[in-house]
Amino acid sequence: MNFGIRLLMIARYGVQLEQGPFQKRTADFLWMMIFGALSLLALSALPIFRSPFLGISLVFMLLYVWSRESPHAQVNIYGLVALKAFYLPWAMLALDVIFGSPIVPDLLGIVAGHLYYFLTVLHPLAGGRNILTTPKWVHKLVAYWKLGYPTSSHVQQDRGSGVFRGRSYRLNSSSSQGFSFRRLWSS
Repeated sequence: MNFGIRLLMIARYGVQLEQGPFQKRTADFLWMMIFGALSLLALSALPIFRSPFLGISLVFMLLYVWSRESPHAQVNIYGLVALKAFYLPWAMLALDVIFGSPIVPDLLGIVAGHLYYFLTVLHPLAGGRNILTTPKWVHKLVAYWKLGYPTSSHVQQDRGSGVFRGRSYRLNSSSSQGFSFRRLWSS
C-alpha cells in the first residue's frame, strides 16, 4: 500500500511541478532530480542518515519542492484532512511515523528538497546569486534525446529580485495617461 501511495505522489506532484514552475524547463527539472539523487547519496553516507534504499527519499524531495512552489494549494490526506500544501511533507512524515515506517528516508528527502529550494530560490531572492544553475551538459543531453521542450533558448523562469517591476495604471484617473474605466465605458 505504501508503495502505491508513493507512485501516486510521484504522478501527481511530479506532473504538477513539470506543468507549473518547470514548464518548458525540462533540463532544469532533470537537473533538480540529478541534484536530488546526488545529494541523497552524499547525505546517506553520513552514519546518522544511513539508508539502504533512497527511492522514498527522492519522492519526499519531489514532494517538498512542490510544497514550496505551491504553498497555498489545498490538499487532502486520504480524503480525511484538508491542509495547505506547505505542511504536506510534515504531515506525510507524521503519518509514516504513525504507521511504523522509518523516519530517516523521509527526513533525507526533506533535507535534500530544502537544500535544492534554498540554493535555487531562497538564496537568490535574498540577494545572492543562483549557485545551482543547470549545467550546459544537461541542456545538451535534453536536446540530444529530444526530451521536453528545445533548450536552445535556455528558457529560465525569472523569479525577480524581490522588487515588483510591473506596470501600474491609476484607476479612474482623469489624466490622459494610464487606464481609465470612464474612457473604457464611454467608447
